[in-house]
Amino acid sequence: MTAAALIQQLINGLNLGCLYALIAIGYTLVYGILRLINFAHGDVLMVATYFAYFGVIQFAAPWWLASLGAMGLTALLGVAIDRGAYLPVRQAPRISALITAIGVSFLLENLGLVLFGGRPKAFFRPPVLGEIYEWGGVRILNLSLWTLVVTLVILALVFVVIYKTRIGLAMRAVSQDMETVSLMGVPVNRVISLTFALGSALAAAGGILWAMKYPQINPLMGIIPGLKAFVAAVLGGIGNVFGAVAGGLLLGILEIFLVAWLPSLAGYRDALAFVLLISILLCRPTGLFGEKLAKNI
Repeated sequence: MTAAALIQQLINGLNLGCLYALIAIGYTLVYGILRLINFAHGDVLMVATYFAYFGVIQFAAPWWLASLGAMGLTALLGVAIDRGAYLPVRQAPRISALITAIGVSFLLENLGLVLFGGRPKAFFRPPVLGEIYEWGGVRILNLSLWTLVVTLVILALVFVVIYKTRIGLAMRAVSQDMETVSLMGVPVNRVISLTFALGSALAAAGGILWAMKYPQINPLMGIIPGLKAFVAAVLGGIGNVFGAVAGGLLLGILEIFLVAWLPSLAGYRDALAFVLLISILLCRPTGLFGEKLAKNI
């Protein structure tokens, strides 16, 4: 493989990894507070793409305004899911919340099939994001550059929210001891709803960029990206925001290089994610950047 080809595949891997990272951050935010794997997260991503699609097609909104509007509506959807599905089982055993998450996932998928139909719809890609730059045999889509920029900006904003604001302080406090924090007057349910809103907005951003990269949408499109983002979150250390980003980038790079170096195994690129998941759970259950488990004395 030539140097140009190596750089090309690395760029492709980073681009795909950024998409996984955006979705994985939402997973890890919710898990960090509730210790809940929100399996409906990928389907929230799907709904966001339809919000953006109808914003452009039905309301003739500029693509950037439709995208921002979709992120806002998806944040509200995240709050509605928390209030309607997860709040009633907050004090129930964790298995109840997990089953509820799976139920919400099925609900969104089948509701999407009923409302939007099963036929894929062509998604928009603004001409400005379709431009291709070439340097020394390396071709870079403008969308790829913007995906990297958006990921970095969102990661910086999430860092500011979590570590530099009062709501971030409340999130970290709730993640440590929900019962004690509630006794101190912190509105726990409101903090959790805001966390769902933030995570869902990030899923929307990742979903819209995903739909621009692979320009078609359907009601089942969120399943594979959602599962791979979950693998990325576990790989980096679920509950750790920067670990989720690192896991997403690593998964994207490994996936692209598998296809580039072993094209005969290209059909198994999705299986790679689950092989990594099994491996990391066997070798380091807390992930690459997760906290070490306390040993029983």
